[in-house]
Amino acid sequence: MAARDRYVIHLPVAAADLVAAVRLARVVARWASLLSCADPGETTVSAEDDQGVRHRAFCDLRMPGGRRCLLRADHDGPCARRLTRP
Repeated sequence: MAARDRYVIHLPVAAADLVAAVRLARVVARWASLLSCADPGETTVSAEDDQGVRHRAFCDLRMPGGRRCLLRADHDGPCARRLTRP
């Protein structure tokens, strides 16, 4: 299979603060993960007028098998592909 180029889609949203924007980004990225071409682990958030400063929505570390951790950035405990509920 030929390698495909990667592109970033910038989708501006309105949110109360950075925490709310990251939360929304996580929801949208998890939904987009249904598409095989999406890479939700790479999702970042930036202020509209400071797009050079990006904040990760997910941990993004590679796990065994090459898949990415989908827990929040700076999470406690081991990496995982999905949230675990207590």
